[in-house]
Amino acid sequence: MSTTVSPPASARPAASAAAGAKPAARPQPAAAEPAGRASAVRQALRERPAARKLLVLAVAAAVLVPFAAALWGSGGWPHALTVDLSGPLGRANDWIIDNRDSHWLFLYFFGYLSGGIIDAVHAVYTVLLALGWAGVAAGATLLAWRVAGVRVAVTTVVSFAVCGLLGMWVPTMRTLALMIVAVAASVAVGALLGLAAGLSDRTFRALRPVLDTMQALPAFAYLMPVVLIFGIGVAPAVLATVVYAAPPMARLTALGLRSTDKGVMEAVESLGATGRQRLLTARLPLARRELLLGVNQTIMMALSMAVIASVIGADGLGDRVYQALSTVDVGSALAAGIPIVLLAIVMDRTTAAAGAEGRATGRRTGGRTAWLIVAAGTAAVALGGRALSALNWPDSWNVAIAGPVNDAKDWMVDHLYSGLPGVGGTADWAAHYTGWILDPLRDGLQALPWWGALLLVAALAWLIGTWRTALTAVLALAAIGVLGRWEISLDTLSQVLAAVAVTLVLGFAIAVPAARSARVERLLRPVLDVCQTMPQFVYLIPVVALFGVGRAPAAAAAIVYALPAVVRITSQGLRQVNPGALESARSLGATSGQQLRQVQFPLARPQLLLAVNQAVVLVLSVVIIGGLVGGGALGYDVVFGLAQGDLATGLVAGAAIVCMGLMLDRVTQPTKKGGSREGA
Repeated sequence: MSTTVSPPASARPAASAAAGAKPAARPQPAAAEPAGRASAVRQALRERPAARKLLVLAVAAAVLVPFAAALWGSGGWPHALTVDLSGPLGRANDWIIDNRDSHWLFLYFFGYLSGGIIDAVHAVYTVLLALGWAGVAAGATLLAWRVAGVRVAVTTVVSFAVCGLLGMWVPTMRTLALMIVAVAASVAVGALLGLAAGLSDRTFRALRPVLDTMQALPAFAYLMPVVLIFGIGVAPAVLATVVYAAPPMARLTALGLRSTDKGVMEAVESLGATGRQRLLTARLPLARRELLLGVNQTIMMALSMAVIASVIGADGLGDRVYQALSTVDVGSALAAGIPIVLLAIVMDRTTAAAGAEGRATGRRTGGRTAWLIVAAGTAAVALGGRALSALNWPDSWNVAIAGPVNDAKDWMVDHLYSGLPGVGGTADWAAHYTGWILDPLRDGLQALPWWGALLLVAALAWLIGTWRTALTAVLALAAIGVLGRWEISLDTLSQVLAAVAVTLVLGFAIAVPAARSARVERLLRPVLDVCQTMPQFVYLIPVVALFGVGRAPAAAAAIVYALPAVVRITSQGLRQVNPGALESARSLGATSGQQLRQVQFPLARPQLLLAVNQAVVLVLSVVIIGGLVGGGALGYDVVFGLAQGDLATGLVAGAAIVCMGLMLDRVTQPTKKGGSREGA
């Protein structure tokens, strides 16, 4: 029997090494501990991109901020970095005024363009008058039936009847004529731009920042340049509408062409089709849904310009609303605003149905026969109305609502403005909102050092996007300072941020029950439709009556205007959350609130961020218009520039608004690498 003797402890490592085994671990020296911690930090930074971005930004700030503060100070935007454009713009303004009636550019280009637009609008208006009220109503109803079915046709005939009953038939026809020309031009321009962007990557990259800028710019800022060149009237109103409404058509056309099924395109190309044949027979038909959605969005945005264009001489319903604003006549404004809403609903339902796929069989009759029915029916009704000398809507059928609405408004003002004892009224609420929220927020933003504001914007934009997104946002904010509009832009920004916060709180509170209950969603839909299509100016009139003049009514109007978009986007995002995830949470005993906070909100994060983005864009557009009711800041400068024909003031303020809109868009809309959107 053999005995195994273990080697001494001191000999074991050597024996193990000789046998080819791994030596036993030795205690690490103290110098290796920092290296281990550094490795752990690097691993944590790799796992947390947000922390890595903030660290890089902190290092860059530690290097650059002391240099910038020593050179330019740490207060507001340095005067040394400001560029005064009043001189060059003033000279350009004088040159345009002096040469508007003599220079060849105005006589043979802008003059012909303006004349062509006026002639087109006049021609459409003449056709509408020739058809008479019965012919227009019949034609619109038959067209809606042909495209969208019986239900939308009934909505159409009721809507046109209401326009007549409110005594707004002639203004409605004027607005309709202007919108037909503006929408046609917007669709043509947007389709051409989208076609170029959809077929060429280089053109797409070049057009994208242009379209971003056009979409981020509030509509009010478009007015100054077109007024300066074209004066007051229909032509500048149509052109401003085209600039505002063409980007959605361009974006959706490019999206439809670029997302065409590659397998289909390869099959068509293998058959020997030329580039033109591939476009006409494959790409455009496959992009039909996106194209019609682009037409739908263009119509809605063009109608939203109907009232704003009235500021520069567009006649019709918008002019009635604008005139009512000057006298705080809520009844007259509502009587003119309702037809705009009805036109928007009819056009939205019709174009949306045209773009929808999978329509039920039998919903519309087929092809050429249906179009013949539409044409023959319209002509027959129009001829019948002309034979009966019934071209104009009968005055005896009008229903006056201005008086009762104003009486109701007066009652509300009498009982709500001063309020009940212990509760306060709208005047007190406006004062508290201004004193407790707007003023501290404005003072806080203006107290930030200029480099601190740039760092804050860079951090927010980079956290949800890429470094290109952050750079764009920082340059946009810096451009505001360079233009010399730093202080008043921060005033506007404070109004936007405060209104957005209230909008999001209310929007999420309404969207949650709407997402959980189909009945609540059905009840909310018509209310949201009306609120979303009501012109921005209409909201200003009742809030001025209830809250007085100042920044508070502008914020109230902005909240009401932006709320429907937030509710729609948020409720849709919550409804689309994976049912399996919710079922798993319920099986684990999660309460309704826990499911909302821990499952639905995290999974709907892209839609929630989109809701924030849309709230910012929509609130900004109304806050700028709030310059008409005492909102001040950039909105006042735009209004002053329009009223006085001051290009320097109006155009510089418009450029600052563009930069602010672009900055807010980048800060609130994530990119694919940082969140959910493509590109930077």
